Amino acid sequence: MSRVYNFSAGPAALPEEVLQQAAEEMTDWRSNGAGVMELSHRSKAFMSIAEEAEADLRELLAVPDDYAVLFLQGGASGQFGLIPMNLLGDKQSVDYVNTGQWSNKAIAEAKKYAAVNVVASAESGGFNSVPAQSDWTASTDAAYLHYTPNETIGGVEFGFVPDAGAVPLVADMSSTILSRPVDVSRFGLIYAGAQKNIGPSGLTVVIVKKSLFGNAATITPDAFNYQKQADAGSMLNTPPTYGWYIAGLVFKWLKQRGGLDAMQAVNKRKADKLYAAIDASSYYSNPVAIDSRSWMNVPFICGDSSRDTEFLAGATEAGLHTLKGHRSVGGMRASIYNAMPEAGVDALITYMAEFERTNT
Repeated sequence: MSRVYNFSAGPAALPEEVLQQAAEEMTDWRSNGAGVMELSHRSKAFMSIAEEAEADLRELLAVPDDYAVLFLQGGASGQFGLIPMNLLGDKQSVDYVNTGQWSNKAIAEAKKYAAVNVVASAESGGFNSVPAQSDWTASTDAAYLHYTPNETIGGVEFGFVPDAGAVPLVADMSSTILSRPVDVSRFGLIYAGAQKNIGPSGLTVVIVKKSLFGNAATITPDAFNYQKQADAGSMLNTPPTYGWYIAGLVFKWLKQRGGLDAMQAVNKRKADKLYAAIDASSYYSNPVAIDSRSWMNVPFICGDSSRDTEFLAGATEAGLHTLKGHRSVGGMRASIYNAMPEAGVDALITYMAEFERTNT
């Protein structure tokens, strides 16, 4: 069977070139006589993989020297609790912006460890837009300000980086990391589950300013203490070695394509053409405010929801897979991360036009 266009929100498509290289190296990495999954994380072979991957990620994101880059386990959801455990220190409260389901989950977890001040919420509007920062009620003494730059489920994305003042800014970039350049120096901490733009599920990248070390609660497990993991090179315990290796291949793939400036241009072009097709149609619609539309996750609704099943079946037959919207939202959702080629978006637009023509 030939490769399909995989619009899954995560685990998501990986670059075909990366998969091919991983397949070629599956049983024998660089004449070691063993595959990466079989290498000790303490071996010189794996250490070279780990060091090169971190160096490439630092280069891609221009990570300043006073930031630690960690390759951990537990997923982004695991970080929902680990962030307050590591950053609260002697503070009593933390600030959160609520723009959708992932923000909600982060808030619920943080409430187990700290008083949570929700500085702004988009709930009253159905989570279809990002609240203007001028309306936020942020604290000046919070341990940090947390936001979700892109809500994968609702397809809502910040068009700006919030100004947190002297309060450390924390961002769940699981679905936007590496899709465009970002000024890391504006953040206290960036975290991302790998399974959208980095690699396979099971790996979590955390980029944290070293000046925030020393604030971990005594109950924080050593394996999830940022400072202890940084001191150990993310190897206080056995890391997700194969995920780290695949991430390194993805970082190389991004560099070969011109880095994040080049990816930004491609990703914007993909999103613009898909939204243009939706907006030009009298059959499809997107519920998100135009200034809050995601580049990575594009939800859309058919004019006749009773035909959703037919739409999805025909899409699958056409090689356009995993377009069903999240169960909490319905409709359709096209996730068009870095690994989705522009040809895949073009194929989706062509299919949507034909489906509309034959069903209206």
